Amino acid sequence: MNAPVNVKAAAKAFLAQTEEYLAAYTEACVHCGQCAEACHFYVTSGDPRHTPAYKLFPIAKAMKNNKWPLNWLGLAPAITEADLKEWEELLFDTCTMCGRCTTICPMAIDIAGIVGRARQAFAAAGLGPEDLQAAAVNSRDHGSPLGLSPEKLADRLEWLADEHETDIPVNKDKADVLLTVSSIEMMKYPESIVAMAKIMNKAGVNYTFSTKGYESTNFGYLAGKADIAKIMTLRIVEAAEKIGAKTVIIPECGHAYGVMRWGGGNTIGRPLPFEVLHITEYLARLKREGKLKMKPLDGSITYHDPCQISRRGGATQDARYLLEGFAKDFREMTPAADYNWCCGGGGGVQAMGRAADLRHKVFKLKIDQVAKTGAATMVSSCANCRMTMDESKEYWKWQGGLDSLVEVIAAHLE
Repeated sequence: MNAPVNVKAAAKAFLAQTEEYLAAYTEACVHCGQCAEACHFYVTSGDPRHTPAYKLFPIAKAMKNNKWPLNWLGLAPAITEADLKEWEELLFDTCTMCGRCTTICPMAIDIAGIVGRARQAFAAAGLGPEDLQAAAVNSRDHGSPLGLSPEKLADRLEWLADEHETDIPVNKDKADVLLTVSSIEMMKYPESIVAMAKIMNKAGVNYTFSTKGYESTNFGYLAGKADIAKIMTLRIVEAAEKIGAKTVIIPECGHAYGVMRWGGGNTIGRPLPFEVLHITEYLARLKREGKLKMKPLDGSITYHDPCQISRRGGATQDARYLLEGFAKDFREMTPAADYNWCCGGGGGVQAMGRAADLRHKVFKLKIDQVAKTGAATMVSSCANCRMTMDESKEYWKWQGGLDSLVEVIAAHLE
């Protein structure tokens, strides 16, 4: 936002993207304020601007600016560059699109959906956080936000297979299941890739990775760049179609799951020719079929629900089904499941350096939750949550344990 901004053009682009879709929501808000106490940013900062309903104000102001007769009479509120700067912070830095506010809202206003659409408006106006935009462009040009190109993927999978003496198939001509990756996992938590492969091999699944479509994280969506979001989705769709996959599995990544499972068909403009499952859903299926058996897990654990998998994804109970009878000392946090507190790094917030300070402070909510359970370790099924929590753990010098649900299961296979 340091470069000169054509405010009128930006406001016009903003309105064009948001007006039709969001007019009803802006009118429906009854200003009750219940969403404030549901938001981890507001609860942490106490800043009234971080109230989720406040994120409706940019759209409302843009609409008033364009509404007759106010605009004709010159009485419409002017949109300024300062407005755009504030809106950018509200829509990108202080919203993870976790949906907890919608769960509380008496009018069921989908503020996460509003923010997603408004981000597209910002991108259309040539605005938005530079690091988030760069991650989207990197995904388009190099295959992933972290530069995991097809060649690097193949080399790394071959190395992991040799290092861990585990078969990891790549580019099979035909397979029932296409397994995707999150570049966060591959670059920071490669053991999670090995864990998925070990479980699939043990269960006798006909699966493969593909260098044609592998990156599940979709920074095109997070940055508001619909064209890049479509490219990233199509790569996976076309790779799955080529091998005749019946199922596409999203790894431990929250937003990747929602973008592909609930938004994939809309993004590419046609129904997906396969089912999409999060890795926890697929492992729960294997367990129900008697193909996944685990030795008991010693030690006390609690589970962090990734927002896009549980509350907004509908897969809340599958993780608990996996832990049932396996984790002998499982301790539920309060609140949890569909009312869980977000890790603070979803929606691309983790990728924005300028948002780090408040993000770390938000994590104190999770520290306090875990402390109340007395559990030694918190497990989750989202690599983005894990990285967010790892960084905030260092910030607070917190001594609690963090782990991946899939890795824990793989380490306890019978």
